[in-house]
Amino acid sequence: MDRKQATGWIAAYVQAWRTPGTQVLATIFTAQASYLQGPYQKPIIGLPAIARMWEDERDGSGEVFQMTSEVVAVEADTAVARVEVRYGDPVDQAYRDLWIMRFAEDGRCSSFEEWPFRPAQPTTARPAGS
Repeated sequence: MDRKQATGWIAAYVQAWRTPGTQVLATIFTAQASYLQGPYQKPIIGLPAIARMWEDERDGSGEVFQMTSEVVAVEADTAVARVEVRYGDPVDQAYRDLWIMRFAEDGRCSSFEEWPFRPAQPTTARPAGS
């Protein structure tokens, strides 16, 4: 894996999000891929489960969003990217995200982990006003 391949995979991910249905997921994820939606979430394992999550999470393939990304590190089969996604027009949701992706030899992702942050998300576990 190199930066160009990782950048290409991210572009394919965005294109898959914009594509009706979920058949295209098999071109970007391995059959038994793991998809972790946050550092403390339960991993979603396998293409059928990822496809169900995919359809549940998006507002359809026509969902309005803008995404920018920058691959910040690549080591062997693992890449890390900084991602920003803005949903809606006008924007009603925004996330800054770190993606950790591990790839199989064929270039498909075998492990995907994201660390999403929303604009008003607290930076400590301390309750407000403490």
